[in-house]
Amino acid sequence: MSDIDKLRDKMDRITFDILKLLKERNDTAKEIGNLKNNLGLGVTNEERENQLRSKVSMLCKDIGLDEKTGLTALNFLLNESVKVQSTNKPTHLSVFLKAKELERQGKKIIHMEVGEPDFFPPETVRGALGQVYDMGYTKYGDSKGMAEFRQALADYVFRTFGTKTDPQNILVSPGARFSVFLAISTLLNPGNEIIIIEPAWPAYRDNALNSGVKIRTVHTSLENRWEPKIDDVKDAINQNTKMIVLNYPNNPTGKILPEKLLDQIMEISIKNDLYVLSDEIYSSYAFKNWKSVLSYGYNKSIVTQSFSKSHAMTGFRIGYTISNPEIVDRMSRLQALAMTNVSEPIQYVAMKALESDTTDNTKTIKSRLEHVVRRAREIGLDFSEPDGAMYLFAKVKGLHFDSIEFTNKLLDYGVAIAPGEGFGNYQGFVRISACQPEETLNHGMKVIEEVMRKEK
Repeated sequence: MSDIDKLRDKMDRITFDILKLLKERNDTAKEIGNLKNNLGLGVTNEERENQLRSKVSMLCKDIGLDEKTGLTALNFLLNESVKVQSTNKPTHLSVFLKAKELERQGKKIIHMEVGEPDFFPPETVRGALGQVYDMGYTKYGDSKGMAEFRQALADYVFRTFGTKTDPQNILVSPGARFSVFLAISTLLNPGNEIIIIEPAWPAYRDNALNSGVKIRTVHTSLENRWEPKIDDVKDAINQNTKMIVLNYPNNPTGKILPEKLLDQIMEISIKNDLYVLSDEIYSSYAFKNWKSVLSYGYNKSIVTQSFSKSHAMTGFRIGYTISNPEIVDRMSRLQALAMTNVSEPIQYVAMKALESDTTDNTKTIKSRLEHVVRRAREIGLDFSEPDGAMYLFAKVKGLHFDSIEFTNKLLDYGVAIAPGEGFGNYQGFVRISACQPEETLNHGMKVIEEVMRKEK
């Protein structure tokens, strides 16, 4: 046997040992996850992870291993633990699916768990659906979107947000969720880190885990009105950090950041050359001063938008991204690989929807959210009044409150709301959506109040 064959055999043995240790580590992580679940603890522990990072950095120096390589390997291991411990964690979508199954069985459900406006899309959508066939929008198309639609979107962005952009800066996607997936999948690599300010829509975390990207969470609290501490953002950044996610107005809290705080976060992001993924799909439902990330003119910003909330077109699956042409090109290549192009009939319908005035939608959701806030205050929920979006994120007062058990019990009474655990380590919280008529919302809140009384 040659020397090179001996070395290859040695490498094989080391590889097998690593895999056996990985199996043992995952089994241990599963045990820890079961204990956390029984104790009502969240999956991640940033303090513990930071301690481990410091130890790994010291070990790398001691053994002569490149520190970046060591920390990248650690991120892989930490993500494996999160995946193992996140299995079957409830989210608003899991509650929604349970509710839909109950409806199929004949039970009536008040849907206050998802952000889906109950009203119809603009009337122009009805006409456009009838025009599509005759207009000839039935063929393969550009993976970035139809040229005329991208131009219409560029014009709309200028009218709505006051920021000049060009069609080459726009990518049409099948919903903002897919835009988020494309941005994380194409711009980040396994072992990179992404900063997510929690509570947050769970898709950011899920997409990062799917791409092998390590999540660093910046925890915010009700007591601090859901505002991140700027030092926490700074402390979350290291040499592996490549992206920060912003979502304002926020899902689930409805928070809009003070302009000075947003300025500071953008300044830090630009200084550290981070991608800024800004999910702005609730911008039509901003009820106080709000500023788009587009206004900063930052070359590494990726702004996602959708027709689902603003135009009540959830089932049409249509959204778009605004970024620099290089980022748009990278995202469009993966989109082309996955689905060739977004349906041209749907693009045409969305283009016609841009001609509609949606201010009544904004007024409707604002009125409904205010109604939910009034009722929540009356029944004793603890919350910070939302600045926008279409949700109330509230803490249920009381010892030993289990929001998963509570939301499951509410389904038995015909009301669906989302448990706080789906949005981060917020075990005592629930998210209530204000997307139904006020009479329906009032009935739902009454049921919540009754079930809360029984729980005490």
